[in-house]
Amino acid sequence: MEGDDLLRSLGIHRLVIPVPFPDAGGPVNAYALDDGAGRLTFFDTGIGTAEGIAALRSGAAKAGLDITRAAEVLVSHGHVDHFGNAQLLAEESGAMVGIHPADRDKVVGEDGWAAHEPMYESYLRKQGVPEAQLPRLVAMGRHSGKFSRRVDPARARGLDGGRRFRVGGLDLEVLHLPGHTPGLVCLWERAHRLLFADDHVLARTSPNPFLELTEAGTTHRALVRYLRSIETVRALDVDWVLPGHGPPFQGHRATLDTLDAFYRRRQERLMDALRAGPQTAVELSEVLFGPVEGARLYLTLSEAIGNLEVLQDAGRVRPEEDRAVVRWRSLER
Repeated sequence: MEGDDLLRSLGIHRLVIPVPFPDAGGPVNAYALDDGAGRLTFFDTGIGTAEGIAALRSGAAKAGLDITRAAEVLVSHGHVDHFGNAQLLAEESGAMVGIHPADRDKVVGEDGWAAHEPMYESYLRKQGVPEAQLPRLVAMGRHSGKFSRRVDPARARGLDGGRRFRVGGLDLEVLHLPGHTPGLVCLWERAHRLLFADDHVLARTSPNPFLELTEAGTTHRALVRYLRSIETVRALDVDWVLPGHGPPFQGHRATLDTLDAFYRRRQERLMDALRAGPQTAVELSEVLFGPVEGARLYLTLSEAIGNLEVLQDAGRVRPEEDRAVVRWRSLER
């Protein structure tokens, strides 16, 4: 039995929802798990655009699912293409929304981004972001309401790693796997060897090590933490990966090997560039991707800094602040 047919036989329905971002990895998946009596548990909800809401409703109706019978809504991580319809489902069904505490501020309650803007502006300036680009990059964190509705705190609860629960014939465990975001979680179903992998493991796309700052103004070291987290997944005997984007696939260890080799090549390109002398993170992002602007600059900068932090942990590079700008220097002769 293949992919989606196997899922449906287990009461798992993959609802495919369009996403208007070219870098998202294609349409996003919302998984509706049926307990056999029509009660549903959602793992991710898709994006909250008009098209996204329509696709969620039509996909559920085609599968014979009643979204007003959702018992619980689980959010894998705090990116709008994954939690955009969580509040809608909660309102229509009365379900609670689960989110890991480390990603709660992205999803729940009033948007508190304004308090963080000065910290992000200072950090990005030090990485070499041109002054003209700073306002647009800093504004990216604001919740516009175009792609999601924030979840009412009264409907939210924590979703911690290690929680176990049952839906129909599925015994599920929450795995906290930080990296792509600090609070990303996956679901592991040991009996059928299914991994609901959201953006942690994708068949054809490397999950972006998205740059986020702690309250102290330091990064959460996205790629360093991600590479540790994938070792947890490597150790699992997974038969089918149920990703956040794209159809189910097999061969998770081969996918992780390919991903590991991909990052190693990218890191060697950075080392080659640094042999010419110290450079800012923005300059090094241009080595990898060429010059870009706007939202894409934030993504390419995230990739560069993530890989530089891996090299730093390996003792191969170090950051040095010079006249309020941070430059990365090779420690290899």
